[in-house]
Amino acid sequence: MKSLLKPERLNFGDTIGIIAPASAPPDPKAIDRAVIALEGYGFKVRLAKNVRARLGFIAGTDRARAEDVMAMFADKKVKAIHCLRGGYGVTRMLERLDFSVIARNPKIFSGYSDITGLHLAIQKFSKFVSFHAPMVNGALAAPDVPEFTKKSFFRAVMEAKPPGSISAGCPENKIEILRRGMAEGELIGGNLSLLCALLGTPFAPSFKGKILFFEDVSERPYRLDRMLTQLLNAGVFSQVIGVAVGVNHDRDDKKKNPSVEYEQSAADVIRERLATLRVPIVTGLPFGHVDLNATLPCGARAVLDGKKGDLIITEAAVR
Repeated sequence: MKSLLKPERLNFGDTIGIIAPASAPPDPKAIDRAVIALEGYGFKVRLAKNVRARLGFIAGTDRARAEDVMAMFADKKVKAIHCLRGGYGVTRMLERLDFSVIARNPKIFSGYSDITGLHLAIQKFSKFVSFHAPMVNGALAAPDVPEFTKKSFFRAVMEAKPPGSISAGCPENKIEILRRGMAEGELIGGNLSLLCALLGTPFAPSFKGKILFFEDVSERPYRLDRMLTQLLNAGVFSQVIGVAVGVNHDRDDKKKNPSVEYEQSAADVIRERLATLRVPIVTGLPFGHVDLNATLPCGARAVLDGKKGDLIITEAAVR
């Protein structure tokens, strides 16, 4: 399988563009804090024209957000593009993007959660590596960002060598091996809700022969069951060669009825729904809506180690 293109690595002094392709931050001052934090790391910052816009639960109109995405990719002075936050809204504007223009301007593009929609579309149409990574609303802009999270991100985007194990150096271990074995292939995935949302659309990628990774936040067990069942019914799990599951934060049902004799936890749902798969499955890996959030280069080659319980990035994500 031909490897995807790689963006140029980030260097101190480079310009980072900040966009808000989904929701706006609850606190508008988060944008200013993001600028201060990135400048403090040693980068220049360029804000998208509409980054401060608000329209209900999204950060401005679909047209404005799409224009910001295209402008940042076209801007030759911008070396990397960081998404301010996730939330909701990316899928509304995908049809407005020109992925051929984006393909001609491969650069570091990072974010997660709702940004999964852009990662999958870029992987399918523009064919270069992007980064499932912490954003600058909190996380990378927070003074107490864990060293593990920060080092994982900068290692992935600033070093032209394989990042290696995503869990090495993680101060917590929640990893569980559901099915043993080894798998090597291209990484694909992101937020579980978005993976389901793109199925049946022109932006749904091919999962054949790839390692699928997913995570989610605040999904009650029955909703998690619904989404995993959707992927099963759509044949996604029959195409992949391995499944890497992140820490699904705030995932259990806090409103469950104590009179009910038995209710599944989110972990129970994952075990039961994936039990029929015949590929390596590792859960509890340090990525997702959690403080210890490792950066995963979408489209890079990796090894899912179902013997030791790890995901190892075996290909440099930048050049």
